[in-house]
Amino acid sequence: MVNSRLGRAWRMRGETTFRGESWKQGLRLAALLGPALGLILALYLGGLLLAGLQSLGFIPAAGMTTLSLDAYRALFSRPDFYRSLMLTTWVSLVSTGMAMILALATALLLRSLLSWARRGKRSLTFLYQLNLPVPHCVGAISILFLFSQSGLLARLAYAGGLIHSPGDFPALIFDPYGIGIILEYIWKTTVFIGVILLASLEAAGDDYVSAASTLGAGAWQRFRYVTLPLLRPALLSASILVFAFTFSGYEVPYLLGQRSVAMLPVLAYREYNRVDLAARPEAMALCVFIAAVISGLVWLYMRLVERQWT
Repeated sequence: MVNSRLGRAWRMRGETTFRGESWKQGLRLAALLGPALGLILALYLGGLLLAGLQSLGFIPAAGMTTLSLDAYRALFSRPDFYRSLMLTTWVSLVSTGMAMILALATALLLRSLLSWARRGKRSLTFLYQLNLPVPHCVGAISILFLFSQSGLLARLAYAGGLIHSPGDFPALIFDPYGIGIILEYIWKTTVFIGVILLASLEAAGDDYVSAASTLGAGAWQRFRYVTLPLLRPALLSASILVFAFTFSGYEVPYLLGQRSVAMLPVLAYREYNRVDLAARPEAMALCVFIAAVISGLVWLYMRLVERQWT
């Protein structure tokens, strides 16, 4: 009886100490991250609040102080908005899907090479991650110089006798399907997803694959029933982030997209730069729409991460 009471008292003391230490660590973490997070939240929420007010027609500088949903009604009745939405969704889905496939293939290949190589592991990893620090603007200009009808590949094809003139080269830039934009996003985001998959492969180890191989599973069975389920959470989370970025990216569609039908961020920028301030609410309504889509994707990403760790 006495021992049980002593045991309960000791456990209660340990729980109290643990809670006290956790509270102190949380307070210390809040003190360290609070200023930076506060500034980021203030800028983000402040900008979002200003955009929301202007989308409702509250622009005192232009004499507009009445709140209404007219900008949203006008935006959702515009045919060019739906064309831009279809193009943006198409580019985001195709580039994200292709980046997923290429990232999975290259991550597995690099993982296999690293397991067999005795030397040069750091060099292989460095070469694989080489384009991560390259800005998207640089990648877009490189795609422009390579794949345009006056670019390097068109001139090489003309010099090799494959086409009669550089103008006969397929129009991959400024085209209605956004092929140039898709190429740049695939080139840039494949490595981003691949690095996350490599980290997941490293954390998972080789025990499950070795056990499946011992039980007689073939290469395809090991990939389908062991490797792919282990990588699915990381693959989905990284793909959501990539889709959100490509959906809201501005610089690449501006540099490589066509002028008649623009992606949503470019369309919002054009509407914002119109001389007439009366058109500002529609531009802000479009920005709020993009922010709502991205916020939904971020929420989905957080749910996937939470499910992965629980």
